[in-house]
Amino acid sequence: MRRFWIAYATRSSLWLVPALCILGGACLAAITIAIDRAAGDELIPHSVTGSATDVQAILSTIATSMISLSTIVLTVTLVAVQLAMGQFSPRVVRALLEDRLNQAAIGLFFTTFIFAIVGLREVDDQAGTVPGLTVLVCYLMTLASLAALVLFVHHASQALRVSGLVDLVGDETRAQIDRRYPGPHPVYDDTIITRPDPGVIMFVDHDELVALARRADCVLELLPTMGEFVPSGAPLFRVRGDPQRVDRAAAVALVAVGPERTHHEEPAYGLRKLVDMAERAIAQPFNDPTTTVQVIHRLQDCLRLLAVRPFPSGEHVDADGRVRLTIRALDWDGYVRLAFDELRLAGARVPTVTRRLVAALQDLKALAPPERQEPLDRQLDLLREGVRNAYDDPRDIAAALTADPTGLGSGPDVTSVDHALPSKIIRPVARDPA
Repeated sequence: MRRFWIAYATRSSLWLVPALCILGGACLAAITIAIDRAAGDELIPHSVTGSATDVQAILSTIATSMISLSTIVLTVTLVAVQLAMGQFSPRVVRALLEDRLNQAAIGLFFTTFIFAIVGLREVDDQAGTVPGLTVLVCYLMTLASLAALVLFVHHASQALRVSGLVDLVGDETRAQIDRRYPGPHPVYDDTIITRPDPGVIMFVDHDELVALARRADCVLELLPTMGEFVPSGAPLFRVRGDPQRVDRAAAVALVAVGPERTHHEEPAYGLRKLVDMAERAIAQPFNDPTTTVQVIHRLQDCLRLLAVRPFPSGEHVDADGRVRLTIRALDWDGYVRLAFDELRLAGARVPTVTRRLVAALQDLKALAPPERQEPLDRQLDLLREGVRNAYDDPRDIAAALTADPTGLGSGPDVTSVDHALPSKIIRPVARDPA
């Protein structure tokens, strides 16, 4: 029991690593000072360290800066922990305090401070004595502290993201499960290639996968879609052909996974984030429909681009025209549902939002070809039904369903000029120069 409590205190303490770093810094300072004294303080020339007066000023500045920096870092850490407690969960505090990288950065700042103070005592400006090795090591520690500061800011910002906190707790829980419940992983047949580590699919190297499948004379089918989370040991590819000829490790390496989705290779995630912002704006206690209207502007703009453009089939062929790689891709119906399904349900009781949705859907209907009308008609029908269920007075229902491109609460029925959208796209014709 005593060993358990000692191990628990060691893991959960914020002070242990900085304290050990301070002790290590003091010991290192004693060693370098002893070496300098043994060499008569002539081991490092003054042309490298500077004169005694210069070294005193530099070491004083380093000591003052390091103690100020350490104070700021500790304050920022405490504020970040409080924000994480309020934004995510108070139960993630222990995981944040146990982060050894943060503790090491704080320890390095304190160590540099202690080292500068100890080295400053050995400088004698009257006799011109400078402990060269000690001063040089202090300069190097200062440079290391500057690098650690940048890394600390980067690491802290990454750790305080939703994905960072989820991965922090998830990785720890997974390690505990492996330790307490050892056993085999799920086993699939030879046609399935699994992913050894968990993550979200961020990038797929299509050309290299096609080349790999061609060499194995098979077809690779990527089972999860772009942006989908793949658990550890879950199926990644299905092999259509001889699975023994496929380089499985190479196939897995050609699919990049990370802690969270990005829309650098996945435009659907951009729409997902826009919808999240729109839903959050009209949820209590924010109640900000104007922000939701601004988001709908951008959703409409993106869908207008997709409305008249072809969608990839998800099949990738080699130089001979044979299909070697298949990937599930989002189609027009999927993009429409992604953009409007949740927003329509969340905003059915907000007239400003419903008016803007009607205007956006009518605009897309005027642009989309006949074969892409059905998803838009479905959204309009469901929106009308939701508004009818939300209001009792027919006049309120009519007002909430009046198309309003501006989001100002007014539609064509109250404006001086009718700005109705054209029923079809009219392409410009070049004028005769005569």
